[in-house]
Amino acid sequence: MEMNTISLVVWLHVFVGVIWIGLLYYFNFVQVPAVAEAAADEGGPGPAAINRYVAPRALAWFRYAALLTWLTGAAALESKWGGIAGAFMLNDGVEIIGIGAWLGTIMLFNVWGLIWPNQKKILGLGGAEASDEEKARAKKIALMASRTNTLLSIPMLMCMVGAGHGLPF
Repeated sequence: MEMNTISLVVWLHVFVGVIWIGLLYYFNFVQVPAVAEAAADEGGPGPAAINRYVAPRALAWFRYAALLTWLTGAAALESKWGGIAGAFMLNDGVEIIGIGAWLGTIMLFNVWGLIWPNQKKILGLGGAEASDEEKARAKKIALMASRTNTLLSIPMLMCMVGAGHGLPF
């Protein structure tokens, strides 16, 4: 791949990655506390304003940014780091970027396999009907997966930055 194409792939990876991680932090540090505060405010509009109008749109951007981040990361691994398989096998010279790729992959699976299916139940999206008990369980699962991703994002970002700058952690 030409250097300009590699640069574009890496730029796109960083761009969609900022959207993904930015939304992850928004959900954990802004929306979750705001919904709890809105639910407790007896005189306010309640959490419906956020859950009905903001959350579905933010979740769409979140899950597709996660997917595009992973795909552009895989393309960058293939073109810049000598192959995706070598990175995932933590071959010599690509251990750090490989660890970052593994963390990003775990995070992607959390988004699509845990957070999104449970958010559909919580918000009643896509015909996902759930009882109050199912919604309570879905909230716990989605919250734990989201908090796990938040924690994994720090070492993942450090691996990506470190590998990109030649740092040997």
